[in-house]
Amino acid sequence: MMKGPKKWRLFALMTALLVVLSGCGREEISTLIPAGKVAQDQFNLLILSSVVMLFVIIVVSIIYVLAIVKFRRSKVGEDMIPEQVEGSARLEFIWTAIPIVLLLILAVPTVYSTFDLADVTAMDAQTEEGIAESLTVNVTGKLYWWEFEYPEQGIITAQELVVPTGERVYFNLISADIKHSFWIPSIGGKLDVNPENVNTFYLEFDRESAELDNGVFYGKCAELCGPSHALMDFKVKSLNREDFDQWVAGMQEEQEAPTEAVAQEGQALFEQSCIACHATSGVGATPGVGPNLATFGDRNTVAGFMEHNEENLKNWIADPQQYKPGNLMPNAASLNNGEPFSDQELDALAAYLMGLKVEE
Repeated sequence: MMKGPKKWRLFALMTALLVVLSGCGREEISTLIPAGKVAQDQFNLLILSSVVMLFVIIVVSIIYVLAIVKFRRSKVGEDMIPEQVEGSARLEFIWTAIPIVLLLILAVPTVYSTFDLADVTAMDAQTEEGIAESLTVNVTGKLYWWEFEYPEQGIITAQELVVPTGERVYFNLISADIKHSFWIPSIGGKLDVNPENVNTFYLEFDRESAELDNGVFYGKCAELCGPSHALMDFKVKSLNREDFDQWVAGMQEEQEAPTEAVAQEGQALFEQSCIACHATSGVGATPGVGPNLATFGDRNTVAGFMEHNEENLKNWIADPQQYKPGNLMPNAASLNNGEPFSDQELDALAAYLMGLKVEE
């Protein structure tokens, strides 16, 4: 059994480690570095509740220490009987009123923020020309990736959400299979993504993601949904309104055919084996089985979590189950007449997919 001094040394070490780790947050994924109004409101509630809890801990600790010091047997004697306060109206009032006050301090701003953050009445507001005043994104959670549809703009993408800064963005959340949870820690959330009903909320993005180290905020699935739940990530690019409009225009344009021979070979192979599940145009509906790949060359990751390069892309195409177990992408042989893709075919597919870009 661990002796007393060793226990205290371990406790001191863990406390020091906790203090050090508390400074390790990354602004692109930390709830403690809010980058939007919703995240800031949630952070303020976190600070308020922490202050209230700290106050309770301090008061209880002081009373505990005073009781030990003032009424210890060696000081008051063995026969001393403390004053009996049973039935004291004053004390009953104090220890009833204080918890009520603390609960009110917590409840009032929490209830107000809850209703404020759930207010989506302005979601359907339109201008005199019938144009939506706010951006709405339909989010669909799937095993194990995310689809983002912009109904007013008539475009669809996957794995990377692109939004304007400085305005409310409304989200309709639904799942195509099982329950997920949509969460962008630095911006706010999280909200359940259910297969049987649509959940709606809004977020505000105060900061352009280009200022961050990797140029994106990180989103997560916050509901355990299967063996690759931890890998069900997505990225968020927040742009100023002018750049966002340019991105939308790029998505609405027809994809140009590749000019390099190897990419042309990859396009032909893609249209023979992959087109049934993956769309390469951001306009219109997607087949729905696999992610839309219209912006694949602009993305930061392969499969939502691997470094974005041709080597990882080829590894993913060759054996997707090795990297994200339980995903619905079929093995390469089933797409290629029973034969695995050759190195030349993988090079061609990678060259074609890496060329699918809408950003300059």
